[in-house]
Amino acid sequence: MMHDNLPSMIRLNFQRYEPEESLHRLSEFTEDLCCRRTVRHFSSDPVDPAVIREVLRAANSAPSGANKQPWSFVVVTDPDLKREIRKAAEEEEKKNYGGRMSQEWLGDLQQFRTDWNKEYIEKVPFLVVVFAQSYGLNESGEKAKHYYVQESVGIACGMLIAAAHRAGLATLTHTPSPMGFLGRILERPENERAYLLIPLGYPAEDAQVPDLAKKSVDDVTIWK
Repeated sequence: MMHDNLPSMIRLNFQRYEPEESLHRLSEFTEDLCCRRTVRHFSSDPVDPAVIREVLRAANSAPSGANKQPWSFVVVTDPDLKREIRKAAEEEEKKNYGGRMSQEWLGDLQQFRTDWNKEYIEKVPFLVVVFAQSYGLNESGEKAKHYYVQESVGIACGMLIAAAHRAGLATLTHTPSPMGFLGRILERPENERAYLLIPLGYPAEDAQVPDLAKKSVDDVTIWK
């Protein structure tokens, strides 16, 4: 097997902790994450763009198939673009709530008190639209294969949400379906498909969330 043009190998930068310190560090991180909630009521208060960039830098460090990083993060701040996105999203959501979603689905959503109104799209200072790249394009425009695209982008989104929470920002994982309008409005290339619309900002002072309980870790873990 040929190994020409491969990157050089470097020593792993890794810190190993004693069990007590490991549990302490992890418990702090876990308690912080367990306080994270999806928010639908946002403040219009500004957020430093440097914070958003650092959140995206964390997300961009996610592992991906063959290190292809098959994602693009489109950061939207322009009021006209946000208004256009809101209008298109609400048109699709009206169809969803008006009959496209099953009664079972609508019943499961009642606990969140959601409807087709997506006011937060315009109110929040930043929208991050995550696009999945089904394939890459080299400098000459030829297609380059990407691997495990959905899995890779999903991991990056999880890290983005965790990083945003760590920075004191609220998020919402919004998936207006279908989402083709996002690629059109944001003028994305043919190889990209909208994966997730994530409002990023501070929660409104009077923001409320449902009093929900998560399954315990023992309910979802099987030891063999």
